[in-house]
Amino acid sequence: MAETPDSNDDGSSSRRRFLAAAGAVGSAVGTAGCTLGGATDSSGTVVQLAASSDEKSIQPALNETLHAVGVPDDVTLEVLGTSSDIARSQFSQWLSAGLDQPSLLRMDSGWTIPFILRDQVTNLSRELPDVASRVEADYFDASVATATGPDGDLYGVPLFSDFGLMLYRKDLVREAGYDPSGWATDPISWNRFAEVVADAQAQTGTDYGFTFQARVYEGLSCCTFTEFMGSWGGSYFGPRKYLFGPVGERPVTVDEDPVVRANRMIRSFVHGSDAANTFDGLPGGISPNAVFSWSEGPSLSPFANGRAIAHRNWPFAVMATGGEDAFDDRLGVMPIPYGVGESNASVAGMGGSVSALGGWHVTLNPNAKHPEAAKAVVRAMTTDEFNRTYLEELGYVPPKPGLLDSKAVKQTPVMGRYVDTIRYAGEHALPRPVTVAWPMESPRIAQQVSAAFTGEKAPGSAMGDLAGLLREIETSTAQST
Repeated sequence: MAETPDSNDDGSSSRRRFLAAAGAVGSAVGTAGCTLGGATDSSGTVVQLAASSDEKSIQPALNETLHAVGVPDDVTLEVLGTSSDIARSQFSQWLSAGLDQPSLLRMDSGWTIPFILRDQVTNLSRELPDVASRVEADYFDASVATATGPDGDLYGVPLFSDFGLMLYRKDLVREAGYDPSGWATDPISWNRFAEVVADAQAQTGTDYGFTFQARVYEGLSCCTFTEFMGSWGGSYFGPRKYLFGPVGERPVTVDEDPVVRANRMIRSFVHGSDAANTFDGLPGGISPNAVFSWSEGPSLSPFANGRAIAHRNWPFAVMATGGEDAFDDRLGVMPIPYGVGESNASVAGMGGSVSALGGWHVTLNPNAKHPEAAKAVVRAMTTDEFNRTYLEELGYVPPKPGLLDSKAVKQTPVMGRYVDTIRYAGEHALPRPVTVAWPMESPRIAQQVSAAFTGEKAPGSAMGDLAGLLREIETSTAQST
């Protein structure tokens, strides 16, 4: 998710290309000895990583870091810039055919589990137990969960994590008379958020109050609606323990009141509180109808151009708008607001501030041409030095909460100002409910949620229809597997 924010499954992957278009801005880990595997040419062993054009553009920096942390000098990482639009199907074809290159594959956290269930990637708990232990101890729980199989073993190493964030114009909020002190790690309610945004929009003459992504696409079902729904205490399939199945046995809860309330809130934001199926007393009309056609890139442009008070997006948007040639420290970032507190949520594990989980993992091809060299690279990718290279070069968020607390990360230009918020979001991240049924469920979710948002259907009716569709898919999938 070569790459633009719009081409991504959840829009969370692209950094460098968008920034250019917008004008924005350890321990030794090698195996003993200096040679791993057989050399592909006279220069040494080449380990191929299927990733993105972003990573391909910084291949020299990645190799410099890998060698600095212990990968032998005769092992070179070669990045293949693959399109995220076709990566999932391409990887499936390569692995099914038993190809030995690429040895490493960068997989979206939203679709790694199906590869695990099909036994197409290496069990790292068996092959690299030291790596698995380190990841399970030091990485964000939500990220680890999406790289873990039903057997509890680890099959992927998180390369970087992405979390939904709320960006806002701190200067305009203050101009309107509000003090945002504490918002970075102390979420505010959706009601308070709407009041502040509506008032700041009116007082400052800003075109829009709140912009976000509501196009009919994966990003709506996996991310923006997951945040709206989860923050009201609702979910697709009941408590968090059912996120990854079992398909056909978990409850379908998308037609319950918290989910309907989330739909009504968005209708208020877009259509105004006097429209049908909205919240009485909630400041409305703060979001434009254009949100129904926006994904990550288009939705960011109005905010980046100074036309919106607040904007929901991923960390790449912070990089795009927080530089000295953009808003600099006038940019505020806070966790996603909440509808009900965690203690008042009707579904266990929901409520409070909820950030959708994005990000990518590296997985090991079971047929890797140079397995020991590939393992050495995977081990090196777990070092803090490697994570910092991703952050400094591309703005990719380290998947380790402890590393975000480090002085080095907090001194990183732009992103360093917001690491406390990013860590909070990571600790309250919610993965999409990925199973073998998700590819069929996601488009149905996006369609029915859009129907509720736009007014094509009443929220209760749309969510009732969606519940029926999800139950059918769950049942048919369970019977066919």
